[in-house]
Amino acid sequence: MRWRSFVAVGDSFTEGMDDAYPDGSYRGWADLVATRLAAEAGPDFGYANLAIRGRLFPNIVAEQVPAALAMRPDLVTFAAGGNDVLRRTFDPDVFVPRFDKVVERLRGVGSDVVLFRFADVMARLPGQRLVAPRVTLLNRAVGEVAERHGAILVDLYSDETYLNPMLWSTDRLHLSAAGHRRVAAQVLTALGVGCEEEWLLVPPHPAPTPWLAARASDLRWAGQHLAPWIKRRLTGRSSGDFVTAKRPVLGPVSAD
Repeated sequence: MRWRSFVAVGDSFTEGMDDAYPDGSYRGWADLVATRLAAEAGPDFGYANLAIRGRLFPNIVAEQVPAALAMRPDLVTFAAGGNDVLRRTFDPDVFVPRFDKVVERLRGVGSDVVLFRFADVMARLPGQRLVAPRVTLLNRAVGEVAERHGAILVDLYSDETYLNPMLWSTDRLHLSAAGHRRVAAQVLTALGVGCEEEWLLVPPHPAPTPWLAARASDLRWAGQHLAPWIKRRLTGRSSGDFVTAKRPVLGPVSAD
């Protein structure tokens, strides 16, 4: 086992929303990966998760990347940009060179780096015509950066299994527990580490919903999830305000 330390960097995807522990805190794919790596590496393995929901790429670069670099971990997962493509201010000409530079810095301290092509979340959300091209651009850039710097690429976008709504939470934006398990399995596979086979099991697709029931569900979703998101955008707030990293320093992780 060549990894004795693992730092996860990013936003809600990496923090673990919406895969909850019994106490209500979030687990997510990164915790699952850390648990599996710890089982291989033994008690000296260290894990930190710096990800905070709602964080935009500039905040991640300013707050989390320096902390990750200071830890000099053997392995880093870096997933950023998902929140940025939802903003009108997203500028690929600025974003892509900065993304490239961050990965270069992480690789420069000797860390193995895992990058992600994001799954097609826009299939369930409004604004697909505007945002989907940005997601395509982001995913293409991630692949090019991974190849240029020798990073490990986990391609969620090419996995059509993520079109199954059962892999997503009720807010249609974050992964469900089953979705996080699948991501964890794909990360471990990319690392050449075995995982629990059931993590790749996919729940059956739900039965087709009658038109009226589907529209009623859309209205409930808009009231519970879309409206608060819009309000935060208008008021300059974030879901991550007053949230701190759940594992800010390298520490042991249970291999249970």
